[in-house]
Amino acid sequence: MTSRNEATGAFAGKVAIVTGAASGIGLATTELLHAQGANVVAVGRNANVEALARPGIVPLVADVAREESAVRAVSTAAEQFGKLDILVNNAGIIINKPVVEMSLDDWNSIQAVNATGAFLFSREAMRAMVSAGSGAIVNVGSYACYQAFPLIAAYAASKGALAQLTRALSLEAIEHGIRVNAVGSGDVVTNITNHIHADGPAFLAEHGKNAPIRRAAQPEEIAEVIAFLASDKASYIVGAVVMADGGMSVALP
Repeated sequence: MTSRNEATGAFAGKVAIVTGAASGIGLATTELLHAQGANVVAVGRNANVEALARPGIVPLVADVAREESAVRAVSTAAEQFGKLDILVNNAGIIINKPVVEMSLDDWNSIQAVNATGAFLFSREAMRAMVSAGSGAIVNVGSYACYQAFPLIAAYAASKGALAQLTRALSLEAIEHGIRVNAVGSGDVVTNITNHIHADGPAFLAEHGKNAPIRRAAQPEEIAEVIAFLASDKASYIVGAVVMADGGMSVALP
């Protein structure tokens, strides 16, 4: 795969890994980083991520909950592009069920992708970034880090864990010049709830009207925040959960 090291832009010469890259926020982030000069390893759970293949984007079909996937993603970045500068832990899933109806498998699958996957990829990314003395990790969280409502106990717990992982890891990472931050997104028009609703994007667009801003976000809006946190412009931001949720996290229920 041909790199884009000759490209210009805010991320020219940078190498990124983006998980959950085949759709939604992950796709928008992959496209934005690539458009601004980055070489990207685009990780997706299904083969549809392979449609992203082009000079400067290497797709990788992998399950983020598996340890070997994180190892393979980082080694792919090194083999294809020579280094790793940015990790975006975006992959996520949701199951809407009351706790009394939730199986242990339901619970574990949510934690495995949303929290454990971010841990595994962050660990392997840091191992690669430490020698360079620089890097940025951006986790994609949710207003569910702070707010809760019925049927999302497993999801809220996983995103709360992700927020705390961000804070704790940032203190270890900054000693090596690596910044770790998170975006707490609101409702975003994506297909994450397609397995629950016939038209997930339409449901999320409608649910987003509950935010003070009175609408859901488009994936590209969240991608812009991720790109900012990954960039040198955010050089003094460490361990933050930047809320991009239309005011949901500060609104009364």
